[in-house]
Amino acid sequence: MRILLTGCAGFIGSHTLDRLLADGHDVIGVDNFDPFYSRSLKMANLAAHLSDEPESEIVGMCESVKLNKSAHSTSTSSFELLEGDLADDSTYKKLKFLIGDNSIDAIIHLAAKAGVRPSIEDPIGFQRAGVNVTQNLLEFAKDEGIKQFVFASSSSVYGVNPNSPWSESDGVLQPISPYASTKLSGELLGHVYSHLYGIRFLGLRLFTVYGQRQRPDLAISKFVCLIEAGEPIPVFGDGSTRRDYTFIADIVEGILGSLHYQSSNYEVINLGSDQPVTLSQMIETIESVVGKQAIIDRLPQQPGDVPQTWADVTKAGELFGYKPTTSFKRGVEKFVEWRNAQRSF
Repeated sequence: MRILLTGCAGFIGSHTLDRLLADGHDVIGVDNFDPFYSRSLKMANLAAHLSDEPESEIVGMCESVKLNKSAHSTSTSSFELLEGDLADDSTYKKLKFLIGDNSIDAIIHLAAKAGVRPSIEDPIGFQRAGVNVTQNLLEFAKDEGIKQFVFASSSSVYGVNPNSPWSESDGVLQPISPYASTKLSGELLGHVYSHLYGIRFLGLRLFTVYGQRQRPDLAISKFVCLIEAGEPIPVFGDGSTRRDYTFIADIVEGILGSLHYQSSNYEVINLGSDQPVTLSQMIETIESVVGKQAIIDRLPQQPGDVPQTWADVTKAGELFGYKPTTSFKRGVEKFVEWRNAQRSF
């Protein structure tokens, strides 16, 4: 297949890219390298698939497009990287130039501005990056005849739903952050385009993803770093909040399962672990793995944070055999092993 992958340089995107190329698919990746965290980290995520040659420039109608050809390219897979903002019409002109006469079989839309708390500070920016970009991509899919659209939604759409574990069939959706509202809006836009234009839309409600390459601001990454350094870790609330931490390899399996799903035209699907972990348990697990006790800086609960997330993953299992296999402790061990390997270079 030929896949358009947005957010390809990010945490989840780069792992998805690895798997797509390993499976023999051709990928056009788009990323705007949002400065929320270091560009160098994102480029490192892509390093295995980029040529050592300098970036080439495509001129003419596609002036100033930065395109990296993949060193990974073989007879069975290839990767092209387009740096651009998908809220900007000019990016789609460049994208069409890259596609040429070769059609796109599916879109995997993972790009988004990161973070629940930052969305409270910048709701307009999150609306642009979340809702406007998703609308643009659905229009692009309609115009280009692309019939498979996989969308990274979020467990945050459930908000303060008191029913647990959270099931897709539960109509109680109470998002409490602008980030969450943009994800719910994306799901609803997908339903419209599925109904009107026959686009198969799979909205994947991802539950707290962690693992190798995760963003440095995320709790597990931040806590490992601070505990190892003997510095205090910020703990919001009394430690009783729970998260359905899901290891990156399990999430990628779910994304690939949805990519090949053909049985219905619109679905929202939980991808989680179905094994929620309290904040206190998370800290205890990290302490055990790194062999060092945490220094706790106790702080008030943050606005926009929900008390728990918990995925019922029955539907994903029934639709495409999704079955998470990585325990939380083993996932933390893999993250720490990867981090130590990076520091050894």
